[in-house]
Amino acid sequence: MPFPPDPLVLGIETSCDETGVALTRGFDLLLDTVASSMDEHARYGGIVPEVASRAHLEAMIPTLTATLEGTGVALREVDAIAVTAGPGLIGSLAVGLSAAKALALALDKPLYGVNHVVGHALVDQLVEGAFVGPVLALVVSGGHSSLLVIDGAAVTELGQTLDDAAGEAFDKIGRILGLPYPGGPHIDRLARAGNPRAIAFPRALTRRQDLEKHPYDFSFSGLKTAAARWVEAAEDRGETVPLEDFAASFSEAVADVLVAKTIAAARHLGLDTVVIGGGFSANSQLRDKAAAEFAAAGLRLRIPPLKYCTDNGAMIAAAGAHAIVHGLPASPLDIGADSSMPLTQLVM
Repeated sequence: MPFPPDPLVLGIETSCDETGVALTRGFDLLLDTVASSMDEHARYGGIVPEVASRAHLEAMIPTLTATLEGTGVALREVDAIAVTAGPGLIGSLAVGLSAAKALALALDKPLYGVNHVVGHALVDQLVEGAFVGPVLALVVSGGHSSLLVIDGAAVTELGQTLDDAAGEAFDKIGRILGLPYPGGPHIDRLARAGNPRAIAFPRALTRRQDLEKHPYDFSFSGLKTAAARWVEAAEDRGETVPLEDFAASFSEAVADVLVAKTIAAARHLGLDTVVIGGGFSANSQLRDKAAAEFAAAGLRLRIPPLKYCTDNGAMIAAAGAHAIVHGLPASPLDIGADSSMPLTQLVM
C-alpha cells in the first residue's frame, strides 16, 4: 500500500521489562510512553519472565491510551503499526505482538514485526535525522554486544559477544559487590570517582592470535571472572574493596575493547559514521571514551540521549519508519515471536 511521505507509525515494545508505546511521523517523534516493571524484578535480583509478561498485560492499554491522548492522534489516523518481534523474552514478545496484531486487523493497517536490537541503533534517526549511506552500529545491552553495518534495508552482522554481553557482565559484578539490581548504573556512578588504571583487568580477544579469528567479536566472561577473583582475594586478605577504583578499572576494561574493535571495523570497511545504542550505551566511560577516540580517528559519532538508551517504543516506531522508507514489505499477521531473531533480519 502507498504511504504518505512521513508515515504516522505506532511503535510497540515489549521485549523484556519495559512496555513502550510511541508515535512517530516519519523520523519525528511525537510522544514516547514507557511503563517499567524493573522495581518488581529488583527484589529477585534479575528479570523474572512470568512477572514481565504479566506486567506487559497490565500496562499495554494504559500506555497506548496515554500515547494517543498525549498526541491527540486517533487510532484510525495511524498509517502502520510496528512491534518488536524479537529478540527478547518469548512471553513478553507475545503480549506486544498480540496487541499489535489486534490493532492491525481491526484498523486494516500494515504490521511490521521489527528487530529489537537493530532498533537500538535506528532510534538515533529520531535525534539526528535519517542515516545517509552505510553506518557502523555498536549495540550494547544486557543481552547483546554486537557490531552491525546498516545500509538502507540491509543489515550485516560483523561481530557479537561470544559469552556475556557488556551489560550482563556489569550486572553480575554488581551482585558480587552487593549493589542493588541492576548493577550497571551503580557501577557507573562509582566509576566516575575512581582511577581507571588502579587495577589491570584483562582485555579479552585483543591478542594478535585472537584478533585473527575474532576481529570484531567480544567476550566479557573472562573479565567478569577475573574481577570476581580479585574481590575474593581482597576479602581473603581482610581488605576492603576500593569500590570506586574497582568500578572505574572494570568499566575501562569493557570500554577499551568496545571502542578499539569498533574503530578497527570502521577503518577496515572505510566507514566514517558510527552509531552506538542499547542500554549499556548510557555508560559514561563508554560515551566519553568513544567521543574522544572516535574524534581522534576521524569518525563521526552518533549516540542517542540517555532517554533512548533503554527499551522504548520510540526505537520500534523508528525501525518501522525505516522499513517503510526503504520499501520493505509488511509482515503477515500470522508471524510469531522469535526470541532469537537474527540480527540480519530487520522485519519478520
